[in-house]
Formats: sequence, C-alpha cells, structure tokens
Amino acid sequence: MSLKIVVCVKYVPDATGDRGFTEDLTTDRESEGLLSELDEYAVEQALRIAEDADDAEVTVVTAGPEDANDALRKALSMGADKAVHIEDEDMVGSDVFATSLVLAKAVEHVGYDLVVCGMASTDGAMGVLPALLAERLQVPQVTLLSEVSVAEGEVTGRRDGDAATERLQAALPAVVSVTDQSGEARYPSFKGIMAAKKKPVESLDLEDLDIETEQVGPEGSRTKVESATPRPARTAGEVVTDEGDGAEKLAAFLAERKFV
Repeated sequence: MSLKIVVCVKYVPDATGDRGFTEDLTTDRESEGLLSELDEYAVEQALRIAEDADDAEVTVVTAGPEDANDALRKALSMGADKAVHIEDEDMVGSDVFATSLVLAKAVEHVGYDLVVCGMASTDGAMGVLPALLAERLQVPQVTLLSEVSVAEGEVTGRRDGDAATERLQAALPAVVSVTDQSGEARYPSFKGIMAAKKKPVESLDLEDLDIETEQVGPEGSRTKVESATPRPARTAGEVVTDEGDGAEKLAAFLAERKFV
C-alpha cells in the first residue's frame, strides 16, 4: 500500500525585501514572497522518506493568496508529486489556530499516513503549527527532529537538545516537524522545474473543506496584532581613532553600556 506523505508549506514574504503590515495589521502579502526556507527542509525529508519506501506519494499543501502557487511550484520542482492550494478571501487575517484548522481539513481531504512540517515559518516563527495539526487530527506528534525515517508503520526520529539527544518513535499516522539540521534541501534541477509545470495542483476553498467563514479570519482567530512599530533605521557606529589609547577608549565604551 502506498505511503501517503503530506508536507505543509508556507508562502512567506522575502526577508531580503521590504516587509510590513496592512492597515488592519495583517501581514502584507503584496510584496515579493517565496517558499519558507525552513519548509524546504520538510520537503527534503519527505522526499528522502519517499525514496526509501517501496511505494510513496508526496503531496504539498499550502493556504494563502494566489501567489502562494510559487511556493508549491518550488516544492514540486524539488520532486513532490502533487499539490493542494487553499485560497479564500475569508482566510485573510487568520492566526495559527485558524490556519491549523484549514490545513488539518486539507490534510484529511488528501489522505495521509505522515504529515511533515518545518520547525517554524520564517515570518511568524511561532513553531506551534505541527502540534496544533496533530491535536486536530488526533494523531501522535514527533517534533523538532534532526533525523527522521519511516519503517514498518512507524516513524522514528532524533531530537537534539542542549543537554541531551532523544530517540523518538510513533505509530503512523503521525505528524512530524524537522529542523534546519535535518539535511540540506536539494536544488531543483532543470528537468525538475520543467516537470513541475505538468504536475497537478488542486485548488480548494473553505466551502470545499466544509469550513464556516466565522471559523477563520479575525473572527476565528484567538490572537491578533494590537500594534506594530517599524524598526528604527540603523545609525552609523561610533568610530574610535587609536592614538595609542584605543584599548582604553574601547574599555570605556563597553563599561558605559554595561557590557563589561
């Protein structure tokens, strides 16, 4: 029986560009975006698990605006088999709790044995989505893995902490998240990029997933941004001219700011 692997990915603003909020303090999605770098590790691990299996299928799922297709195409060009894109205007302003509902419904719609996530998104950086998904799906979670494998109906992984390394195991179906130490993500080949254009991308909305509008967006969210202040522009640093007393000036500078 085919091993069904679902990877949840996110389309995020490009960290090298201008990022900000809209007037209602939701993330501005009009700027350039891309597949979250931390989710590339999730795609990579899903592909490695699929390559080691006798028969496996990798589906990538995202919820977001039309441009989120770019994130899906990147994952497909890496080697995923198909994709699902949930797009609905009523989802705008959804926090991680509301988003987890949408993704859980989509995962159930696709069918799964294993759900793979990145350790966090590079914009929100909360890191709680995998746990919320597992709770909604009512399956085990094995999170923050730097190594993961699947065999004989079980997922096994290694979690590296500051003081110890843990070996974890759970029966499938399950949800896992992987860290940026799990293995470098592959670069899409030209062949993979061309093949991705022909791979199926299923489009869904809230009605397809039997989700009411009040369950998502600001109304369905448990958290919201109350205020946001742009980070001050960086100022020029203080230049110390060494006239034989450079060390003293440096020590005084550090002591004044209580660094020493």
